[in-house]
Amino acid sequence: MKIAGPAACAAMVAVLAGGCTHQTASETGAPAGSSNPTATAADPIVDVVARLEPSVVTIQTSEGLGSGVVYRSDGVLVTNAHVVGTAKQVQVSFADGTKVPGQVTGSDDLTDLAVVKVQRSGLPAVTVRPDLPSAGETALAIGSPLGFENTVTEGIISGVSRQIPASTTGGRPLVDLIQTDAAISPGNSGGALIDRQGRLVGLNEAYIPPSAGAVSIGFAIPASTVTDVAGQLLRNGTVAHPFLGVTLTTLTAQVAQELGMKVTSGALVRQVQSGSPAATAGVQSGDVIVSFNGSPVQSVGDVYAALRKVKPGDKVSVGVNRGGKVSTVSVTLGTLSR
Repeated sequence: MKIAGPAACAAMVAVLAGGCTHQTASETGAPAGSSNPTATAADPIVDVVARLEPSVVTIQTSEGLGSGVVYRSDGVLVTNAHVVGTAKQVQVSFADGTKVPGQVTGSDDLTDLAVVKVQRSGLPAVTVRPDLPSAGETALAIGSPLGFENTVTEGIISGVSRQIPASTTGGRPLVDLIQTDAAISPGNSGGALIDRQGRLVGLNEAYIPPSAGAVSIGFAIPASTVTDVAGQLLRNGTVAHPFLGVTLTTLTAQVAQELGMKVTSGALVRQVQSGSPAATAGVQSGDVIVSFNGSPVQSVGDVYAALRKVKPGDKVSVGVNRGGKVSTVSVTLGTLSR
């Protein structure tokens, strides 16, 4: 999801994409990341970092630079969609100093993920962790913040299933994110968030800047989402998302009071697309979605998070409050391809 500005690294209200920076370390005369030859294996994290550094790359476009991760040994890389932007060709820098051209073979703005391919084989692909980490686990972020390649920051997993509302991103809400206090800065986006065993748990995406009163609040896309989306992009060049066919806004207590509504939270249906799955199921403008497949809905983000757990063609139950009365409708989801 593109939450950065024209140059893909401007602030959107309170959230910044960790995605790109306009000046590399080499341009400022500062050295790029390098290994410390005197480091010992006494700290297991040192070994993990040494093993994972070659799997993280720097991706540069005419708009700036970000990071990426070696997904497959045959030259397939993954990064954020806002890192590559509209570019079809990028430059990829590896930890060994090699720079090669890369082709953007697929991109999905809804999940903010993209696939880049390079003509290079035998690359050290990351090991992807399939399950979500738990709060309190060690988290290491590796990337190229401000162009400082192979920069490593350490923290913990601060939370999972986090949401950043649309009012903050300036577009669609960001959902199902991993929160970490490992420092994430411009240029980190698309880089690796790894656990203590060196497994990829997420792809770094955004952070809330100190100017918003935040201290070390960063976000990453879960590795399971990366695997799903990358697989679809590699197979089809596009990603099929479940389609409901409604325009939503989060219902607050204040808005509910002003509208004289009896329900005070949920996702208010502002518009229903003609012929959409929601329209076929009888959902109407003014309805408030209060549950999705049995899970309560407090905000628009809850709906999008629930949609991540289902597939096009699935039949789902949607709880709707209409005029103070709650009913459940069955919706067969359509397909939204990007």
